[in-house]
Amino acid sequence: MTQVAHNKAIADWEEGDYVQGFAFLAKKDRRQDRNGKDYLDLQLADSTSAIAGKVWGGSSALKADFDAHSFVAFRGSVRSYRDQLQLNVDHCRPISEEDRKYGFDETQLIPSTREDIDELQTRLKKALGRVERPILQRLVAETLDRYGEDLYKHPAAKMMHHAYLGGLLEHTTSMAELANYACDHYRDLDRDLILVGVLFHDLGKLVELGAMPANDYTLEGRLVGHVVIGRDLLLKACAAIEDFPADLRLHLEHLVLSHQGKKEYSAAVEPMTPEALTLHFIDDLDSKLNQLWNARHNSDEPLQFIKGLSRYMYLGEREETEATPEVTGGEGEPKGILEVADRTEENA
Repeated sequence: MTQVAHNKAIADWEEGDYVQGFAFLAKKDRRQDRNGKDYLDLQLADSTSAIAGKVWGGSSALKADFDAHSFVAFRGSVRSYRDQLQLNVDHCRPISEEDRKYGFDETQLIPSTREDIDELQTRLKKALGRVERPILQRLVAETLDRYGEDLYKHPAAKMMHHAYLGGLLEHTTSMAELANYACDHYRDLDRDLILVGVLFHDLGKLVELGAMPANDYTLEGRLVGHVVIGRDLLLKACAAIEDFPADLRLHLEHLVLSHQGKKEYSAAVEPMTPEALTLHFIDDLDSKLNQLWNARHNSDEPLQFIKGLSRYMYLGEREETEATPEVTGGEGEPKGILEVADRTEENA
């Protein structure tokens, strides 16, 4: 009888595992293979990682009723395709309240920062505390008062980097600290402008992306994008402060509009000041390193293809950690989700 790993974290899956449990279904697209046969392209996630899923023609899940951006119960086999793990899904269905007795807990299925949220908030305020101009101190304080609660919870991206609960806070905090290091070394840089630029550079993602767990683009996000939305939030915040200096506002606009670095990467303009160039490089460094750390955390493979960098990266051997005991479903053990999945197959 096939041994099934129950509720094993996605980050701990290995090729050859047959797994069963609960996940957040981040994506569900119906596609066709080369022979014109339908299949489903999925992405399943929990708090530890995410994985691509495939539902092929022989699976009952192809006709099952479940939707993207919802929690599901699943069962399938872990396979390797082009050096990446994916799940071949045999069964999938929406969760029910009954699943709680089998271990369903939505809070364990939302990808989250591994950092402490309260500590990140403290670090961000400390880093931004080095802003010296009173009018920019006020801009920072009023922005955190208005957007702080959302900033502390929001993802920083849909998939590429910091794409989890608290990701935007983690990214912004890291960048603010890096900005201070850079300004300590390059003393001609305007620290105030760079720090305020850090705060606003991705603030538009509060509108561009939905909150976790859905983390998908909004209509405004698709049609306008976070760069322009962030500039608009900046202008609104500056307008709320009487006699805000026009030269500071213009430079801050440029920081937000150029932080992506190149027009082909959605920058409205390319960086044209030392502060704008510094902001871009800090943003680029933090986002790329986050992709590498996530890849290292989610796989034991030392050489991995990193989509965001469009090349293989050597990440070294991951340090051994104590393995989480694996619970398997053999004869005489509770079947739980299996029983429900089997009933779903019969009704498909």
